[in-house]
Amino acid sequence: MASQEIETLAAALSRLPGLGPRSARRAVLWLIKRRETALVQLLDALGQVQASLVECQVCGNIDTSDPCGVCTDPRRDQRSLCVVEEVADLWALDRARLFTGKYHVLGGRLSALDGVRPEDLAIDRLLARVEAGGIDEVVLAMNATLEGQTTAHYLAERLEKFPLRITQLAHGLPVGGELDYLDEGTLAQAIRARRPVS
Repeated sequence: MASQEIETLAAALSRLPGLGPRSARRAVLWLIKRRETALVQLLDALGQVQASLVECQVCGNIDTSDPCGVCTDPRRDQRSLCVVEEVADLWALDRARLFTGKYHVLGGRLSALDGVRPEDLAIDRLLARVEAGGIDEVVLAMNATLEGQTTAHYLAERLEKFPLRITQLAHGLPVGGELDYLDEGTLAQAIRARRPVS
């Protein structure tokens, strides 16, 4: 049996996404074996991040500076804005390096079941950014869930009064996907979004 402190650490790690109790115990053992190097570095990094973490007041990204590195990057297209549900979505899209504009994080998605209303999200900040001008296109990059699509539809209605192009990510068949393994929602979206063969 491990000490209460070690069990507490394993329990804390097991709450991280992708780590269950067994993986957390393995990670704790690995850190204990390397406590002079890896554990000290991890504690140092966690302390630094905890002390300097802030939410960007422009876009809602999490960074160590406000405004964040994405908002202050002069190479980014100022006229294009991609709206995402969560910071993880921003990081995923930015890691792919396919979108070169700015971002806006809503902080969630509309959900009647969970009691998430428009005023609970950063929609007013989004509208203020668009109203300030200089944006030609808003990309609605919501997840392909019922709540995500409801949120995209609501945002499209709120943005239609502005002179800009409103687009959303394409949904449908993934590359390498086999039809018999796909869910009905994905198949329905693929059929609806079909296009001519060129």
